Amino acid sequence: MSHGTTGTRQSCPGDPPLISHLRSPFLVKHWPILVIGITGVPLFLALIIEYMAGLVPCALCLMQRVWMIAAGLIAVFAWIHATDNRFYPALTATIAGIGASFSIRHLYLQTLPEHEAPSCGPDVDYMLQNFPLADVLLTMTRGTGDCAKVTSIVDVLFPVGALVILLLVIGLCAVRTFRR
Repeated sequence: MSHGTTGTRQSCPGDPPLISHLRSPFLVKHWPILVIGITGVPLFLALIIEYMAGLVPCALCLMQRVWMIAAGLIAVFAWIHATDNRFYPALTATIAGIGASFSIRHLYLQTLPEHEAPSCGPDVDYMLQNFPLADVLLTMTRGTGDCAKVTSIVDVLFPVGALVILLLVIGLCAVRTFRR
């Protein structure tokens, strides 16, 4: 087993190349910057695409964004605190996992036959103005008929893209949390 100057395990003689790269000190040390980029760039692109195409995000799209933003913000705090503990990557992975569950729910609704999809309800802005917050949050976590509409760009469904991004964040945080 070889060690770097900081004592961090670099690689073992029998490790596949991918495992050796995952143990790289760069990934371990700079994971917050990578998470900020992994979450920030797609969110920025989604806003541009949404504006240019005139799309209105459904409730589950908004929930995925909320959790993606939360994961990015926790990474910002980790970067600012520059601590070596495992709390921040574990919390970031947990938050990304919650966001990923909304992506999976969104994909589930999109695969339902039309007659089984939830009925369309009012948009989120209307609900926020006219319904109690608890009802709005419940509707946003379950999804509405709008969430069953299939929207894609370059043949990638929006919830699939969000799921991949959130799984990347989880993987990166797992590497950081469980490094040996």
